[in-house]
Amino acid sequence: MKRQFKFLILMLLPLILWSQNSERNLNSENWSFKKISDSNWLPAKVPGTVHTDLYNNKIIPNPFFGNNEKDLQWIENETWEYQTSFKISKEELKNQNTILQFEGLDTYAEVFLNNEKILDANNMFRTWKVDVKNNLKVGKNNLKIVFKSAVEIGKAKAQKLPCTLPEKERIFSRKAQYHFGWDWGPRFVTSGIYRPIKLLFWNNATIENVRFEQNELGNNLAKVNFSFTINVQNAGDYVIKMDIMPFRFKLKKGINVVNVPIEIKNPILWWCNGLGVPHQYLFRFSLEKNNDKLDDKLIKVGLRTIELIQEKDSVGKSFYFKLNGKPVFMKGANYIPPDSFLPSTTTSTYKDIVQNAVDANMNMLRVWGGGVYAEDAFYDECDKNGILVWQDFMFACAMYPGDEEFLDNVKNEVIDNVTRLQNHPSIALWCGNNENDEGWKNWGWQKQFKYSKQDSIQIWNDYEKLFHQLIPKTLDSLLSKKENRYWPSSPSIGWGKKESLTQGDSHYWGVWWGKEPFEIYKQKVGRFMSEYGFQGMPNFETLEKVIPKEDLNFTSDAFKNHQKHPTGFETINEYMSRDFPVPKSIEKYNYVSQILQAYGMKTAIEAHRLAKPYCMGSLYWQLNDCWPVTSWSTLDYYGNWKASHYQVKESFAPTLLVVTENTNGLSVVGSNDNIEVQKGTLNAKLIDFSGKELWTASKQCSLTTEKNNNCMDILFTELPKFAKEKTVLQLEFICKNKKIVAYHYFVKPKDLQLEKPTIEMKIVGETLIELKTNTLVKNLYLQSNDSFFKENYFDLLPGISKIIKTNKPSVNIKMVSLFDMLNE
Repeated sequence: MKRQFKFLILMLLPLILWSQNSERNLNSENWSFKKISDSNWLPAKVPGTVHTDLYNNKIIPNPFFGNNEKDLQWIENETWEYQTSFKISKEELKNQNTILQFEGLDTYAEVFLNNEKILDANNMFRTWKVDVKNNLKVGKNNLKIVFKSAVEIGKAKAQKLPCTLPEKERIFSRKAQYHFGWDWGPRFVTSGIYRPIKLLFWNNATIENVRFEQNELGNNLAKVNFSFTINVQNAGDYVIKMDIMPFRFKLKKGINVVNVPIEIKNPILWWCNGLGVPHQYLFRFSLEKNNDKLDDKLIKVGLRTIELIQEKDSVGKSFYFKLNGKPVFMKGANYIPPDSFLPSTTTSTYKDIVQNAVDANMNMLRVWGGGVYAEDAFYDECDKNGILVWQDFMFACAMYPGDEEFLDNVKNEVIDNVTRLQNHPSIALWCGNNENDEGWKNWGWQKQFKYSKQDSIQIWNDYEKLFHQLIPKTLDSLLSKKENRYWPSSPSIGWGKKESLTQGDSHYWGVWWGKEPFEIYKQKVGRFMSEYGFQGMPNFETLEKVIPKEDLNFTSDAFKNHQKHPTGFETINEYMSRDFPVPKSIEKYNYVSQILQAYGMKTAIEAHRLAKPYCMGSLYWQLNDCWPVTSWSTLDYYGNWKASHYQVKESFAPTLLVVTENTNGLSVVGSNDNIEVQKGTLNAKLIDFSGKELWTASKQCSLTTEKNNNCMDILFTELPKFAKEKTVLQLEFICKNKKIVAYHYFVKPKDLQLEKPTIEMKIVGETLIELKTNTLVKNLYLQSNDSFFKENYFDLLPGISKIIKTNKPSVNIKMVSLFDMLNE
């Protein structure tokens, strides 16, 4: 029987839904821990990690400070015990079923309840459930968890193989791979209870899972289905109510799967950021028997269609996403875990991360495969804000075992996480791994590890079993055909191969790893750029928090420890000397490194957007950091915007003006990612740095959405003679009372002949400041305590008043510009 309803936008109100089934969170019990060879128990926090518990008890110093990381490597080799006790009442013990649920154990854990082993866990990505009805007793119950060293177990497993797999011990453990260290992150191989532990009590029946299925979606009607997996203790007649509407079922003892079909008139679609409202519907379901409520679920869903389009063309094969039938240029970044110690991340951190992506005009984030499947709060924020998610499975930059035990473990990991995440409208793609395929084919592992032909065949066959058989087959069993979008490996082809730019997704690292100039970005454009980037230092205040003042120099061990790439500063220095002045002082060097990174990001993103619709995605490496470090991130560990994040915001703007230059002149190209055509006036001015107009032109332009539009061609012969080192082309596109501004310079930043500016600053509102200058100010950086400036590192031209908004009243604003670097 189908029900037909017209749903309005529903607000999620504070609501207590009482049910016969209940749960208890054991996080708040008094936990303690110790090294297994010690006798003294110390207080512990759950969720938490061994490292943070040791730090909270003042056993170790701050792991992030100075060079402390190197002195804390002993922790990973030890076995650690956690324990607590909790009371069970007679009433609780009367429940028909009691389940002890572990939502995250990191990683090899033996669990004992009242001195009886109840679980051997071996995967931090899985949810472990144990029926403990017969293990509990009225009164005090003792729970102990023993965490064995993932490093030692990994090394032991490696010894059993006939050959060495790349990345040694880390690949044997289903654990966050970045914990073993990366070229942007420290090595802290954690262990502990990193997600909640709960006692679940239920009687008669309980809802194990609800899967949302979207069967039809039209302008006037949506047909959807909710598939309930219900575990039944007592067979009989049951009712699922959606608010007050009943759906009646006769259920047998054990696992039952029943469907609740719903029709929604005049459905409101879920759109990504920049194209519309990410509307969600809220459904309240309850499971009842004899008018008694047993269980309930609140389900939020978004109505949308997502397609991954790969069609052969004259060059290769397309790779782009359609949302609700519309091709969408994906703009975003690669997301990594926000902390080396995962429980240190709060819900507000996830909100801030996603909001920073929204504020920078992004519509997609890639959850990178060397980290973790993110917390629910992250995906909830993506749903709410219209950020699509490219979701990697947790494998990165290595080859993995293919034995039956490992594969079965991974299968259950996939089931747990896809089941948890599948209802989120933000999920756009499931991807098998990060760079495993490329690594095998292009990184020389066969030669490095001296594999025999038989070794190579076995390793590749294991890869095929995992990423081309097990994972896609498991997805087939969990997802509808419409929602099963799977890509085995990112990238599909390595960046040194010609085909990497004509089909699939591309990781282009000729810039940075290959030390090719930024300008090569204009040539190396693929169909979907899912990785590229350049390093920049974090805000100087970030470094001051973790490095002693006397060590804030390039030669100190503490400073070097917060740059994990082996040739990081050497590479930054080489690129800086090509295009920018290289300051001597560390603080000024910090500033230039940031605008250097922004300069590179601007070049890359503009090249990608200019290639639309050939290229339909630009996801840079990387959005955020897991600790204070010099890295490819545009947000530092504390969430501060680097210069590059301000640049990303500008380069990902819905309407973008880009100037291309050739020997004959200039072309102004408009890129429009809005849902509608943008019609307006393009004004061009050639001005010197003092503000004198040398040439002007104006033209009506219409920017379509399907492809870019050439708005204006400017021949050099049309322009008067001018000094390239002292002149800028200013562009303004005015459309519907909105003004899009862009600047084009004719020489590299280091060759600009800047003059010392006189900047006039005036407070014109509680959170507004007005800036004026007598000469061009390049890359003006504003700083004031903890204030956030909506615009920063911007160019300020004479004769133009610029209003800057801050998040709070600001005083003692410091100003730095490129002029200060040119004249150190």
